[in-house]
Amino acid sequence: MADLKPPRFALGERETLLALLQYQRDSLVRKVTDLSAGDEQRRLVPSETTLLWLVEHLAWAELLWVSHRFAGRPLPVSAAYADLAEAVAAYRQSWTTVDEIVIAADLDDLCLLTDEAVNLRWVLAHLLQETARHAGHADILRELIDGRTGR
Repeated sequence: MADLKPPRFALGERETLLALLQYQRDSLVRKVTDLSAGDEQRRLVPSETTLLWLVEHLAWAELLWVSHRFAGRPLPVSAAYADLAEAVAAYRQSWTTVDEIVIAADLDDLCLLTDEAVNLRWVLAHLLQETARHAGHADILRELIDGRTGR
């Protein structure tokens, strides 16, 4: 697996946040690509985290934070997908929904459905941190499964 470095450029704040978030999204998807059958559900650490769970969780988290908490849309259903391909497809669909909302909003706009006042800028930074954290978990799981490393 190639070790792809994050993008570097001098763009605006929104573009930078979205580009770095997309880099982490893509990194996670690369981690779950070309697995042997059943590897996406292997439980190799005491927390029993799986590659499939990581993809499901991040798809739901993006919709929860941006679509629901920020934009006020109905709460997404947390789904367990039949297989990894279905989970990755749902994750990619969440990117479209989230990015459309982010592009149409101001970074200073506040979330509609949170107990504490947080703006879209904070939400994007949080999702970037959460996605990078879980991409790191996927790095470890993938290395334990077949020794493959790289971002």
